[in-house]
Amino acid sequence: MSFESAPTRSNGIGEVVITARSFEEYKAMFALSPDDLTKRILDCPGGAAGFTSEGNSRGGDVIACDVAYSLHTANELAATAEAETDRGNEYVRAHSHDYVWEFFADPDEHQHVRHRAVQGFAADIRRNPNHYVAGRLPSLPFPDSSFDLVLSSHLLFSYADRLDHAFHLDAISELMRVTRDEARIFPLVPVGSSEPYPQLDGLLEELDSRGITARIVSVDYEFQRGATHMLVCRH
Repeated sequence: MSFESAPTRSNGIGEVVITARSFEEYKAMFALSPDDLTKRILDCPGGAAGFTSEGNSRGGDVIACDVAYSLHTANELAATAEAETDRGNEYVRAHSHDYVWEFFADPDEHQHVRHRAVQGFAADIRRNPNHYVAGRLPSLPFPDSSFDLVLSSHLLFSYADRLDHAFHLDAISELMRVTRDEARIFPLVPVGSSEPYPQLDGLLEELDSRGITARIVSVDYEFQRGATHMLVCRH
């Protein structure tokens, strides 16, 4: 995924997972309205999610950005994402008590939905490689105000054991640089925890000093236990 950092302590999942969440998960995680889906959207880090593929197939304007896109061919990405989906599912099965089984009925459905998202991603990156841009936070290859809405899923806050406070501040500032309006970040809970990122209050104050107004917003989605809020940032 889109960062450089040496691990400091383990959250139990190991290296950052190249995730493959579905379009429906994105809608729920980020409380996306029909109007939101008409905007020019950046998904960063995009991983192997199905959001870009399905969003554009529905008439949207979505770009995904991830460092992984510079490291692998489309075929390699597809194979890696399939393996990573299984690795993530193994973690979920081993820690099933840490998850709420409502959005997904059980680990089997979780694995099926994620594999289907990988398949959509793999087909789309072959057909439309221009929708997938290589980039690494906290320095993205886009001009200022390139997008109306930026979505960032399961990197910031999720990997707080290896991404320090300064990285979070710089990464969010960079996400805001490339949007003319708003960025949404989900979740606020690290992997392996049900409690919010411990330095969140201080981070919000520092963002405010940079002219970024951030508020915590509840969403109608919970898979990782306790992960029920997103951070909404505006200029």
